[in-house]
Amino acid sequence: MTSTVPASLTRTAEGAALQAVLLDMDGTLVDTEGFWWDAEVEVFAELGHQLDEAWRDVVVGGPMTRSAGYLMDVTGADITLDELTVLLNDRFEKRIGRGVPLMPGAGRLLAELVRHEIPTALVSASHRRIIDRVLESVGRHHFALTVAGDEVTRTKPHPEPYLTAASGFGAAPERCAVIEDTATGVAAAEAAGCRVVAVPSVAPIAPASGRVVVRSLEEVDLAFLRGLVTGNH
Repeated sequence: MTSTVPASLTRTAEGAALQAVLLDMDGTLVDTEGFWWDAEVEVFAELGHQLDEAWRDVVVGGPMTRSAGYLMDVTGADITLDELTVLLNDRFEKRIGRGVPLMPGAGRLLAELVRHEIPTALVSASHRRIIDRVLESVGRHHFALTVAGDEVTRTKPHPEPYLTAASGFGAAPERCAVIEDTATGVAAAEAAGCRVVAVPSVAPIAPASGRVVVRSLEEVDLAFLRGLVTGNH
């Protein structure tokens, strides 16, 4: 976890109904879920295997170990998980080096959260090296805290990443609004006890108690997130 949380943000969290906003990265803030799949297709093609498009829904939003492990199992690729992880991260990093497109509404929302001094964290299953490259495009100043998938013992769908972020702000999970694009991420946030805005990127996500589903971040602003936490959505 990387944190630059000043005392002023912690004090803000203690007194507000909405104490923090915790955002996923790939497919939520940046349009990179397709980048990961393209990287996987290319790497496995070089290993002599063609990936079935149906497997995309299985691996989307998952941590590297789960996604890569699944693809190794279904293809029978002759490679270790550690070797494959390096190849996939290298290929993905090369792709994002050409630029990282923001999802519609992401830039406006991040600017609004900064303007109102809302404690904001980036919580991703991606590894630290990948997060740091993406932050070069998105802007580190938007986040007081970031949590990477290789910095926690158990990553999504386990609640640890979101519990770690909430704890870093001194915030109660039920007072945190999480924005996610996959069922894996939603499961992690809900298991942590957070309120969730789901913005599906690849596979559909159904509404549920404590969860609101929207089509785009263009539908989400600070007032919306405050309402989510206070039960007005």
